[in-house]
Amino acid sequence: GLTEEQKAHGVITASAGNHAQGVAFSSARLGVKALIVMPTATADIKVDAVRGFGGEVLLHGANFDEAKAKAIELSQQQGFTWVPPFDHPMVIAGQGTLALELLQQDAHLDRVFVPVGGGGLAAGVAVLIKQLMPQIKVIAVEAEDSACLKAALDAGHPVDLPRVGLFAEGVAVKRIGDETFRLCQEYLDDIITVDSDAICAAMKDLFEDVRAVAEPSGALALAGMKKYIAQHNIRGERLAHILSGANVNFHGLRYVSERCELGEQREALLAVTIPEEKGSFLKFCQLLGGRSVTEFNYRFADTKNACIFVGVRLSRGLEERKEILQMLNDGGYSVVDLSDDEMAKLHVRYMV
Repeated sequence: GLTEEQKAHGVITASAGNHAQGVAFSSARLGVKALIVMPTATADIKVDAVRGFGGEVLLHGANFDEAKAKAIELSQQQGFTWVPPFDHPMVIAGQGTLALELLQQDAHLDRVFVPVGGGGLAAGVAVLIKQLMPQIKVIAVEAEDSACLKAALDAGHPVDLPRVGLFAEGVAVKRIGDETFRLCQEYLDDIITVDSDAICAAMKDLFEDVRAVAEPSGALALAGMKKYIAQHNIRGERLAHILSGANVNFHGLRYVSERCELGEQREALLAVTIPEEKGSFLKFCQLLGGRSVTEFNYRFADTKNACIFVGVRLSRGLEERKEILQMLNDGGYSVVDLSDDEMAKLHVRYMV
């Protein structure tokens, strides 16, 4: 616990997610000032929640690691007590109590999938499960663009990622913690990474199946579970995934809705050059064989040709996408498949 002197000076932490809210809430209960440093790109709903719990928010840095550096600097300058967001035994133990609740609900699990940012939740869950039910496999799930644990496991020690993606901002950490890495390396059974499309598809699954709205990092474990099942052809097992957050801005759901079709291989995004003449788009649509066009952007190229950006609904996934590409090529069209192009996905509504 905190000494009276520490309480008088207050506490400080850095977080882009639930830890920020937990520190703000606990500090308010203790009557202690809490300064929470959050990245400037943090979702408004998280910032508002921290302030609602009584915490003071300082927005600083492009990512968690820059916010953390600022928080540590302020703790040294102004006498705040630094509360680590993940790399501390007490924090790891506290997050690990989630596993105890999980086992109380269902002790007959075969595998548990847990999201990884700094590794506190994964380390705590893995340690507790292996102490109580060692036969249960614990699988870590990371976002491909912020997979600091996988990088550390490959290197044999924690390393800094050159950059981190911010879509799943709650797990956007450049470097795994030293203590969390030690525990994850010892107690985790496996690790898997997923891309943003898979996360979006998992968010959709949660909404359709149980009417739960998760943030990207919250749906991360489900995305990993789906991919793991497909890769290992798992059947007849009892699986659990940890839904770790629902701090999503409402306006961000549109972006998720657009991308989840790609994540489920239900849409192809194509850049096609067609003749600049009357009826050419009709002929193009006829060649598609009655498939639904989900997106259409037109750009004049010259007097002879036009460039179109088109989305096509798929019913048979990757196989059908390949058939469409072959059909368009055979029909004499110049076509580029943008379905896996990150820039196209990010700016699909604006590529005119």
